[in-house]
Amino acid sequence: MHTKKFFMLIGMATALAACAGADNDIIVERPLSEIYESAYAEFNDEEYEAAATEFLQAETQYPASQWAADALVMAAYSQYMDDDFAGAIMTIDRFMRFHPGHRDVPYMLYLRGMCYYRQVSDVRREPGMSAYALQQFQQLVTRFPKSEYAKNAENKINILKNYIAGKAMYSARGDMARKNWPSAISRLQSVVQTAQETVMTPEALYRLTECYTAIGLPEQAYGYAEMLRLNFPDNEWTKKLDKKPADFESGAKTN
Repeated sequence: MHTKKFFMLIGMATALAACAGADNDIIVERPLSEIYESAYAEFNDEEYEAAATEFLQAETQYPASQWAADALVMAAYSQYMDDDFAGAIMTIDRFMRFHPGHRDVPYMLYLRGMCYYRQVSDVRREPGMSAYALQQFQQLVTRFPKSEYAKNAENKINILKNYIAGKAMYSARGDMARKNWPSAISRLQSVVQTAQETVMTPEALYRLTECYTAIGLPEQAYGYAEMLRLNFPDNEWTKKLDKKPADFESGAKTN
């Protein structure tokens, strides 16, 4: 959570206490200042689930209040801290729907990305969260490139691209072991085309030369070999390519 926001919001209870009794015509179960005071007390005690409940109650009871959007921000962050990522995402969605022009939209995009990011697991699994996280961080960087969260989002984008490429490579190696060449080629090409600057790209190019050689298409194999040499001349996979017998080389060069 951005620290300055936390300390800015911590003063809400004091400000609200001064105006809570201004409108005597509205009868509610609890004054907004009381709800905020309780919510921050729970938050400071690291009782995040209870804090989220209180912040959500503040927004529900006072949706027209100037503090409604901030209540959703704090509710979402409390849920995130409680590892309730599904709940946080729902709260963020509500925030985006009712406050699309709010100053905290960049932060909420970042927080939504982090909710997905925290659920990305081992490369051998398919959690289905990496693409969602990548989408949120890319949206943040595109829409708010000068945001204080943009740099962290860019770092997460690079990590996620490598993760997604690694996941595709893991599956492609399995396809190659089973001699399922079409599936392997499809996965490897996805690494090259959609994640061109990841650490997996040189290996993907090398594996493509193997796949196309295996199915008797030397021209395609040669093309990927040249791409590997041109773009990664000093890479270990290029050196490995140059050390092995290039069965595809002569066939491609004769045309």
